[in-house]
Amino acid sequence: MIEVQALRKLYGQLAAVDGISFTARPGEIFGLLGPNGAGKTTTIGCICGLLRPDGGEVRVNGFDVVSGGARARASLGVVPQEIALYEELSARENLAYWGGLHGLRGGRLRERMDAVLEDAGLEGRSREPVSRFSGGMKRRLNFACGILHRPKVLLLDEPTAGVDPQSRVRLIELVRAQARAGTCVLYTTHYMEEAETLCDRLAIVDHGRLQAQGTVEELRAMLGERDLLRLSGVFDPARARAAAARVNEAELLSADSGAVTLSLANASTRLAEVFAALTEAGAEIRGTTLTRPNLESLFIKLTGRELRE
Repeated sequence: MIEVQALRKLYGQLAAVDGISFTARPGEIFGLLGPNGAGKTTTIGCICGLLRPDGGEVRVNGFDVVSGGARARASLGVVPQEIALYEELSARENLAYWGGLHGLRGGRLRERMDAVLEDAGLEGRSREPVSRFSGGMKRRLNFACGILHRPKVLLLDEPTAGVDPQSRVRLIELVRAQARAGTCVLYTTHYMEEAETLCDRLAIVDHGRLQAQGTVEELRAMLGERDLLRLSGVFDPARARAAAARVNEAELLSADSGAVTLSLANASTRLAEVFAALTEAGAEIRGTTLTRPNLESLFIKLTGRELRE
């Protein structure tokens, strides 16, 4: 349903997306993960036709998004990161507006509005101005607008950002319901636990390039049995890097003035060795976090940053 081949998008000399390729299938939730500025939103902009690619090819439901843009967009539903609602209008009026843009009219439009309002838990507030809604309610209505026309492909850009726990649970269930109905879902998120539990396959991007992709199990296997050791405190980055190089089989993932992150096997039994090497290099260690191999540790290994950075 989504085919992205060697996608490139340039802003002057900056390659916001640099040769990304992936495919996503019907009924699949495909996660696109990356730190801020990695190229996720730009990729979504190219898929939905808001941005014109500078290279490569994007196809939606078999149609090229450039040469067959109207036919490609007919299959798409988009839930943007920024809430796209008219606050002076009611929930029903917002849905009527967006439904009309997708060609829904009369009884069919009313039937779909009733269905998505119930799914979003907003049927009791549907005639109130959106300006009275909480942030979580707006997010749910934003989602409802994106699925009103039953799209075959659904693009979700941070759909649960900043919502309350109750709204997050409902939104995640809405995502799963779309996939169960056969919709192809492309999902970006800043919440690693969402990605691990929700996505069938994932791609990790950074600096506009694809770093890895596969199922959660396949991505975890890339780490082997190596633990993630993060030390906080006060460090000289250059001296910390040199000290880490002297620790046998340790891989330095990141080093700055406030933290050092290493990947190594059996880290719990080698803390004294690591501490001694860094202390000798003038480090002041104030905190230690040891993590078994998981998707978060792979992400840090590939990008040198946490997902929310």
